[in-house]
Amino acid sequence: MELNKNILYSAEVAEAITNGRPVVALESTIISHGMPYPKNVETAKNCERIARENGAVPATCAILGGKLCVGLDDEQLEYLGKTGPKVIKASRRDIAVIASKGEDGALTVAGTMILAAMAGIKVFATGGIGGVHRGAEVTMDISADLEELGRTSVTVVCAGAKSILDIGLTLEYLETKGVPVIGYRTDEMPAFYTRSSGFGVDYRMETPEEIAAAVSAKERLGIAGGTLVVNPVPEEYSMDKAKIDAVIEAAVEKANALGIKGKKITPFLLAEIKDVTGGESLDTNIALVYNNVRLAAKIACCMN
Repeated sequence: MELNKNILYSAEVAEAITNGRPVVALESTIISHGMPYPKNVETAKNCERIARENGAVPATCAILGGKLCVGLDDEQLEYLGKTGPKVIKASRRDIAVIASKGEDGALTVAGTMILAAMAGIKVFATGGIGGVHRGAEVTMDISADLEELGRTSVTVVCAGAKSILDIGLTLEYLETKGVPVIGYRTDEMPAFYTRSSGFGVDYRMETPEEIAAAVSAKERLGIAGGTLVVNPVPEEYSMDKAKIDAVIEAAVEKANALGIKGKKITPFLLAEIKDVTGGESLDTNIALVYNNVRLAAKIACCMN
């Protein structure tokens, strides 16, 4: 496959794409905005290790010095982790502006999907997708991740929508956009910190091979848009639903009282939840990300 000249590839990723080897895209917002340093860098490196152990080449995506980077080295991961939230959180609307200014950007789910598609990468592992926020009927706060899933042909493996969101409305929005939601060995949409949300998925599939076959058929038939694969957090890390729901409700109320909105809302809520749960939510977050990278690598291998 010919490499996209707008992308700065790492040597490892360039070789894999050129030779048709399986590659898994990874996001950078989880490094800069999702976790504290140095846990964020440790997690990012472990994600890359897990991808390799399961037969795929990891391609962490970010914008550095205005360059669209697909595949980062340890020094770049360290930079993103140490700089943290000072790095611009970049979605579709931000990529061209950041590139034109020669700035740095940590990519969201939507932003990573765009770079993955540009680079020719078909599978992307993350923690949880953004979605329809609670109260969106008034605020119209709906994540660009959902729009990107409707238009960009990348398979996203996640632990469901973040439980700070309105999961029912998120699924309705995905249906409107024609995005198939595939549950990996589950009939329910996971709720990030917990394995259950009370809402069903479109299809249940038992193996990476089955998922890869469905995605390949979608591509072969020329049906554009992404596929969402939801992979529940491992049982031993799943949090008590009533407990975490109460913590989330309190965090949402605090954010409303402080007037926190837009791209600042998710990092604020995740940090608040981590503090209130004494770090338990962070352990769950890390476990589910590793679980998703493992599955994404297996799907990517089945597609090659």
